[in-house]
Amino acid sequence: MFYEVSKEVFDKLPNFVVGVVAVTGIDNSREVPAIAEMLEKNSQEVIDYFAEAGTKAKNDPHVVPYREAFRALGMNPNRYACAAEALMDRLAKGKGLPSINPAVDLGNAISLKYKLPIGAHDIYTFVRPDGTGRGAADTGLEVRPATAEDTFRPFGAGEGEFDNPEDGEVVYVSGHEVRTRRWTWRQSEVGKMTDKTAGVLYPIDGFSDLNLAEVKAAMKDFTELVANYFARSGYSCTVATGLVDKDNPRFEF
Repeated sequence: MFYEVSKEVFDKLPNFVVGVVAVTGIDNSREVPAIAEMLEKNSQEVIDYFAEAGTKAKNDPHVVPYREAFRALGMNPNRYACAAEALMDRLAKGKGLPSINPAVDLGNAISLKYKLPIGAHDIYTFVRPDGTGRGAADTGLEVRPATAEDTFRPFGAGEGEFDNPEDGEVVYVSGHEVRTRRWTWRQSEVGKMTDKTAGVLYPIDGFSDLNLAEVKAAMKDFTELVANYFARSGYSCTVATGLVDKDNPRFEF
């Protein structure tokens, strides 16, 4: 399997870097109190952080580079916030953050800890470019400009209910199934985490000259915590990690 960022994206964001964590062999069907506690703790720390700072999430120095990157990619950050900004803004406004399931909660907890946008994609839903081979070894996830063939199924949408991304919009996509629209803005119904999820790809989006240390720290946290909390009874998780940048645009696992 693979994760790849296209040249067109790096042409606009030459300092773009992604820490990729691919995990297989997880059990996402049971509650993990330690992760729930971690999410609650990190959420409260973000609430306290913004209460003390007296500022909005969009003006936070951790967020501003992502808003500038959205503009570089041709998107209005006032309409489409990156995932980290959306999480922190929700907490800063007192709306709270619900628990979804352990795999999602862990991603959100680490995202809040390092103030980084982190996605979560079910590895075994990836397809080939022609739409076949779901979950096969030669499938993967790409970050590239959208084409006319790409479709997006919003959260909660039924089978056959799709939106079409704008031509050239930067998307996370497997085959022609868009998994996240507008870079790190909104994920799809396809590939979301469920209690049956057995493998997860966590992309950690950052910048080589701004927050690479945080990206690497987040990768380390995932590697340690997944092994501690997600192993199926009698089995061990497999974790593969890699850094994707303009000089190394593809990670295979």
